[in-house]
Amino acid sequence: MAVRDGQSMTAALDDVDAQLRPGVQALGFHALRWLGRAEALRQQLAKRPPPPEADALLCVALALGWSEADAPYTVHTLVDQAVEAAKRSEATRHQASFINGCLRRFLRERDALVALTEKNPQALWNHPQWWIDRVRKDHPEHWQAILQANNGRAPLILRVNERKTTRAQYLRALAAINIEASPVGEQGVILANAQPVQSLPGFAEGHFSVQDAAAQLAAPLLLNGLSAAGGNGARLKVLDACAAPGGKTAHLLEYADCEVTALDIDARRCERIAQNLERLGLQARIVVADAGQPGDWWDGQLYDGILLDAPCTASGIVRRHPDVRWLRRPGDIAQLAGIQAHLLTTLWPLLKPGGRLLYCTCSVFRAEGNMQIQTFVAHHTDALLMPSPGHLLPQIGGEATDFPDNLMREHDGFYYAILEKRSL
Repeated sequence: MAVRDGQSMTAALDDVDAQLRPGVQALGFHALRWLGRAEALRQQLAKRPPPPEADALLCVALALGWSEADAPYTVHTLVDQAVEAAKRSEATRHQASFINGCLRRFLRERDALVALTEKNPQALWNHPQWWIDRVRKDHPEHWQAILQANNGRAPLILRVNERKTTRAQYLRALAAINIEASPVGEQGVILANAQPVQSLPGFAEGHFSVQDAAAQLAAPLLLNGLSAAGGNGARLKVLDACAAPGGKTAHLLEYADCEVTALDIDARRCERIAQNLERLGLQARIVVADAGQPGDWWDGQLYDGILLDAPCTASGIVRRHPDVRWLRRPGDIAQLAGIQAHLLTTLWPLLKPGGRLLYCTCSVFRAEGNMQIQTFVAHHTDALLMPSPGHLLPQIGGEATDFPDNLMREHDGFYYAILEKRSL
């Protein structure tokens, strides 16, 4: 109900009792991954939608039980517990017999009802129709694989803090307590089965951070080949714009000796940056301000490198945030693309000649990636687009097949462009 009302799942979970939260998240994520199918089935069972509370409960039960192979519980248990839940809530008590009738009919006619929903694209792909159409237009060769990947569960991926240990040492530490893991990317470790991160070896000591393999590309892409203006061993001066919660800030500091300004408009999320850096034994200058208003925070010193992880639709990280597809609206793409263009144009003058700006979004939509950068380069003659990964598609790889990091397959959807500032 919260997601249908426009609230993020993350925020809604914050209101749940801490002991219940893991179970509620697991059930909620499953329901959101199969909400398109559940809504199509509910339309078959009840042409007119019931009150919101009853509809939400009914759709959760249908999402959990529509596929016998994927159901976390037996369907009879789901029906029994859904009806029991309806009876216990003041909001749904009078709908308990209706919910019971719908679910009993579903049990009797499941195969036929599911077959009827196969003709509905939203049921088939579990995304809004406009989202399906957009992905199909942007990625005509891969749209089905992208949508299918979005409905899977994302694995737990760690980035080893090489200031404290090595990946080989950390893999041995995991193996010593029978946790199966394997390397991914340059510094990443992927766990065969997700674990509570606080229980993993070296968490308190800052031996690792949780970060998707695609996001782990940011620091190397910006820093490799970048030298501080003036040379003579000077430290790189780097701006991490839109930095919270600080994963990429930390990686920049782990990867090279540099002075990092971590900037974000959200004060509470900036506290997260400070907490993460403290655990990892790292330091940055943390500033609460709007990256699009440099007059409020910039000291006038040009940067060697700028990381712009711009606000976006998050259409590439649907595996980790299955609510995103149901929260977004078609107009959000153009609105966010406008913010991205403003940030690019505003931050570009803060870069030294010879310096680099890495533009990235966790989006698969071209308006937030390739089209954004092509427009920027066309209007800025001092901007040179360097060899870059471009669009990384979830669990598929990258479109720029000549770029070595694009051979990696296990990652979220991302876009990367490296822009070098030429002297005119």
